[in-house]
Amino acid sequence: MPDYHDDLRLAHVLADAADAATMDRFKALDLKVETKPDMTPVSEADKSAEELIRSNLKRGRPRDAILGEEFGVEGTGPRRWVIDPIDGTKNYVRGVPVWATLISLMEAGEGGYQPVVGVVSAPALGRRWWAAKGAGAYTGRSLTSATRLHASKVARLQDASFAYSSLTGWEEQGRLDGFMDLTRAVWRTRGYGDFWPYMMVAEGSVDICAEPELSLWDMAATAIIVTEAGGTFTGLDGAPGPHSGNAAASNGLLHDELLGYLNQRY
Repeated sequence: MPDYHDDLRLAHVLADAADAATMDRFKALDLKVETKPDMTPVSEADKSAEELIRSNLKRGRPRDAILGEEFGVEGTGPRRWVIDPIDGTKNYVRGVPVWATLISLMEAGEGGYQPVVGVVSAPALGRRWWAAKGAGAYTGRSLTSATRLHASKVARLQDASFAYSSLTGWEEQGRLDGFMDLTRAVWRTRGYGDFWPYMMVAEGSVDICAEPELSLWDMAATAIIVTEAGGTFTGLDGAPGPHSGNAAASNGLLHDELLGYLNQRY
């Protein structure tokens, strides 16, 4: 199996640079915020963080392609870095500390590009998570000061904690009835949102989570962290990986039941 340690180390360097840039503008009174064509917000910090990561990648990995939320695809080839400079921009612009920079390296393989490295860095929370293919998933202050992650062993849905972002997307897709039935079947529900539920699945503090509509840059890094922690990450269609336009993540033991509820009346 290929050794991705150098790529993982680079991803940490990229995350360090992005953290410094985003924290510098977090809660800034003069932060500039625009509305994108899809009616979602983008701040100057989103753009500057992605530009910073791109410039570092062009120096460090000039042959690799880059896909970012704010500036699209650049380059071609079997290796592609996928970037979400600020996952949770709505939180960021309102001063809520639940946001993160997501950085993933994907490689061409069977079924298209698959994530082989992922880093999720949430500096306002003082947290970072990462994984590399075949090397496990970790959280900590640095590569050398880390704790390995393991998904939970909760095997009964009535004992499970379920995390989600919001209700509107489920309603728009006609999945709200199944979603509500799921919330009644589990032990506990919490609307943490964005990257955080997936990291909690990897940590074992949440057992299942799902979102009805996502982009590749929302999922590439979180997918490999969940799977390397022993969990399962698929689309709502059950297809493994981050390519379905939506996501379901679990400790693996509850995945079929999770998908069953969210698809039961769809």
